[in-house]
Amino acid sequence: MKSKIPKSIDEYIENFPKEVQQILQKIRSTIQKEVPEAREAISYAMPTFVLNKTLVHFAAYAKHIGFYALPSGNLAFQKEISKYKFGKGSIQFPLNEPIPYDLIKKIVKFRVTENLEKTKKKVQKKKSKASKKKSKTNHE
Repeated sequence: MKSKIPKSIDEYIENFPKEVQQILQKIRSTIQKEVPEAREAISYAMPTFVLNKTLVHFAAYAKHIGFYALPSGNLAFQKEISKYKFGKGSIQFPLNEPIPYDLIKKIVKFRVTENLEKTKKKVQKKKSKASKKKSKTNHE
């Protein structure tokens, strides 16, 4: 890939050889099908999907596709990802092996649920603080 940071996922993908472009497009469409309401972005110079907060990133390298589901996504799927090289929040899918699109789909579903629950808790916490503040003001 060229060194300049792409402005869109399309621009990112077009910088790779055709075979890799096809894989990146399929990963993108797999994510879009799972969470059509997610917003596409470029973050850390990688394709990113956002739903309230970051869901996942993915990127192409010389010999693998990097998939970044943050630490929680990896922890939830330790058994499934154990056959791949992985780190705290990353998984490497070798380009010379079939890409596990079904696993990507499961991880994305998990991350959507996780993000929505976190957002819901945050909203409830804010409402709780606001009602306590309002209650305190009314009693003074």
